[in-house]
Amino acid sequence: MTREAWIEAGIAALVEEGIANVKIQVMAKTLAVSRSSFYWFFADLQELHRELLEHWLRKNTSPIIERALRPAPTVTKAVCHIFECWVDPSLFSPRLDAAVRSWAQVDGSVRNVVDQADDQRVDAVARMFQRYSYPEDEAFIRARVLYFTQIGHYTLGMRDDREMRLRLLRPYLLSFTGRTASDEEVEAFETLMRRVQPDG
Repeated sequence: MTREAWIEAGIAALVEEGIANVKIQVMAKTLAVSRSSFYWFFADLQELHRELLEHWLRKNTSPIIERALRPAPTVTKAVCHIFECWVDPSLFSPRLDAAVRSWAQVDGSVRNVVDQADDQRVDAVARMFQRYSYPEDEAFIRARVLYFTQIGHYTLGMRDDREMRLRLLRPYLLSFTGRTASDEEVEAFETLMRRVQPDG
């Protein structure tokens, strides 16, 4: 048994059943170990909670910031870099994001962490727009629209399939940037999306 195994069990419980069911006894049963073994790795349940939040930040915030900072020849290509997070499950987990946001509704300290993460994500996207000569206020608004559109998409449980998302890629890019993506940019993103979502 390892600390990482307990963290993984906590993540699974959080995503599947919510924070109220992240319980030591339940996780111990899932892991087929004694309840007392939890305390070999954690002082208390709150320490595990902190690890779950750290995992969420690494999993769902760091990739967005990294891609927003990635150089690109055009703003539409730069937005495609961010879109990678929305289509590649190895970069962003919608279910984990939704679970943490639900947790934040009942825990003020978690809400503070979520608010800070949202601010960091939006700030990174706004700075991306500014690199392409958008005025500061416009860059901020475009960043909020781009980011919260996708978060709302996940929160509402919308399930557009791969083909619909690809069909709407070009108009989405135009809406978010005010600029037309090149055929090469659209084709490159389509290739990537089909690779990371082979089953559609």
